[in-house]
Amino acid sequence: MTTRVAVIGAGPSGLAQLRAFQSAASKGAEIPEVVCFEKQSDWGGLWNYTWRTGLDEHGEPVHCSMYRYLWSNGPKECLEFADYSFEEHFGRPIASYPPRAVLWDYIKGRVEKAGVRDWIRFSTPVRHVEYDETSGKFTVTAHDLPNSHIYDEVFDYVIVASGHFSTPNVPQFEGFRDFNGRILHAHDFRDALEFKDKDLLLIGTSYSAEDIGSQCYKYGAKSITVSHRTGPMGFHWPDNWQEVPLLTKVENKTATFKDGTTKEVDAIILCTGYLHHFPFLPDGLRLETANRMWTRNLYKGICWEDNPKLMYLGMQDQFYTFNMFDAQAWYARDIILGRITLPASKAEMQQENQPWCEREDALGGPEDQIYFQGDYVQDLIDATDYPSFDVDGVNKTFMEWEHHKEENIMGFRNQAYRSLMTGTMSPTHHTPWLEALDDSLESYLYAPNDKKEAQA
Repeated sequence: MTTRVAVIGAGPSGLAQLRAFQSAASKGAEIPEVVCFEKQSDWGGLWNYTWRTGLDEHGEPVHCSMYRYLWSNGPKECLEFADYSFEEHFGRPIASYPPRAVLWDYIKGRVEKAGVRDWIRFSTPVRHVEYDETSGKFTVTAHDLPNSHIYDEVFDYVIVASGHFSTPNVPQFEGFRDFNGRILHAHDFRDALEFKDKDLLLIGTSYSAEDIGSQCYKYGAKSITVSHRTGPMGFHWPDNWQEVPLLTKVENKTATFKDGTTKEVDAIILCTGYLHHFPFLPDGLRLETANRMWTRNLYKGICWEDNPKLMYLGMQDQFYTFNMFDAQAWYARDIILGRITLPASKAEMQQENQPWCEREDALGGPEDQIYFQGDYVQDLIDATDYPSFDVDGVNKTFMEWEHHKEENIMGFRNQAYRSLMTGTMSPTHHTPWLEALDDSLESYLYAPNDKKEAQA
């Protein structure tokens, strides 16, 4: 009987898993039947932008947390696929910080070339997963939304690749109920122009606070105040920025902070992170974790220790992204294909994981975290046939990126880096980031003079 694998989610992690199996098949391996369930109507996960917030056209929670004018906040050279370069996709080198539409096009390009779209059932969220100890199989309950049909199918393995940046963590502050302005979570932020000429308060110091604040500055916000719980981000912000202690209350439009200072604000954006949320999994299979570099209960950061036939991809806090998801997907594939033998017991898995746990506990700032995650990626790719790449070079590029942000938080996207896959130096973008108001693929790839010539 054919082995069957269910992949939940067709974002970068799920697509990495499909590509991993297709890669093995292209080299003559016999692969299992792979079925990918995707709740959206197209692939790409978070990179598949929608204007919708709250609920989608089927009444499902909107997955997308991305917004108009979003550009990569890290060098593309640090996330490049080892088996499909940006140069291969676009036919030439491109600048180092692409907008969302460009990265979505790149993600799609690899899986379009691989020919795996038929493996995906779109507009089909998974409602429940159950494991039967007797048969050793999973029953997956899926919901075909367009046809309003709920059905069960049986699988030997389940791979959860649904991500953890789509269910917002929404704290409550005194006075929110009566605030005379707009309150939203970063998940529902869509257009910085909504806040042009507004006094904006951001709660949190995550990447979303840094980037949404920068977007709103770029598109004309009157002032930006960032409220922190543990400490300020500390970059050299523009004159109309300030960082303040945690919000304690709002009254009418007056925000009061822990140090007693106040600020009149028109809108509040909660950049307070996301939850690992898997409502389709029962207690015995469901990962519960904070956003951290090493996820407990997952062997190699992938296999559910209580039942290694259940695997998770991309559940870590992330510096590495696309190529880490690839490393995990190739590793998961090779377990299923019998190329990698797992430890015989949960105790042995935990013992092997323990040094990683102890190292994570001792991590300092971003530099330690980057090298930690680089070592993790290297450990995985050493075990498979995923194309080896210069992980140390990626680490060093991340270090340059951190330095450029410290140097100029509003100008770091104007920098260029060398591809670790092809060795080619990326060009400088034709327009400084603060002046590049059009985030379309066409505007990014073609300089203004090119457009004029094309129209002539």
